[in-house]
Amino acid sequence: MTITTKKELAGMQKASEAVAYTLKEMIKFAEPGMTTKELDEQGAKILSRFGAKSAPKLTYGFPGYNCISINKEFCHGIPSDRRSLKTGDLINIDVSAELNGFWADNGSSFVLGEDINQHQGLVNASKHILKAAIDNIKSGVRISDIGHLMESEARKRGYKVIKNLGGHGIGRSLHEQPDELLNYRNRFDQRRFRKNSVIAIETFIATTSTYADTLNDGWTMVGDRGGYMAQHEHTIVVTDKKPIILTKMNGIWN
Repeated sequence: MTITTKKELAGMQKASEAVAYTLKEMIKFAEPGMTTKELDEQGAKILSRFGAKSAPKLTYGFPGYNCISINKEFCHGIPSDRRSLKTGDLINIDVSAELNGFWADNGSSFVLGEDINQHQGLVNASKHILKAAIDNIKSGVRISDIGHLMESEARKRGYKVIKNLGGHGIGRSLHEQPDELLNYRNRFDQRRFRKNSVIAIETFIATTSTYADTLNDGWTMVGDRGGYMAQHEHTIVVTDKKPIILTKMNGIWN
């Protein structure tokens, strides 16, 4: 969507606060031995206190309230009472929701407890790349140039990007134009970021894969060449200067 009134901005701020706070609290709540379903239900309780509704459940009938992916699951992982968290797991939580007609989205990958499996470098790279991308987004900048920046930063650190996943416009629904805000330069993409537009910008930084495939459950995605992936995401408003980071309170850069 494009923000045209103070009321619209306030609506986006409230929806973004709901998903950002929920994500932050889910990360704090996660502990070894807990099932991913328990973690998901905790997130659902927090969203409900805001009066917010799970976006993936509302839009796609997703079998959970939040996407929770573990280790070699890249994204869209289904919460399960048969999947327990362990120390050193690479966990990705993606929280998106609707509140009073406004939609917001954010996500974070993190290592649970001690980094016994050496995933923290990948997580740190993803965080850095998201910040670098957001710092360079403003009205008039080519979308493909931000994709190029993200891939270049990944390569500097010895990582790859997933080429069939990307950020997207958001606001009055979960996925809007501009879509396919990719993590690499698409030379055919001549679009530019527009002032006051709302987008969910996200990283997809991987160790060995460049594409994600969907498993037989119809949701969970894994790498075409295996390995691991880290994702970080903010909902932002594009301006003439630095973007307004609506989900900043999720604390993923802390």
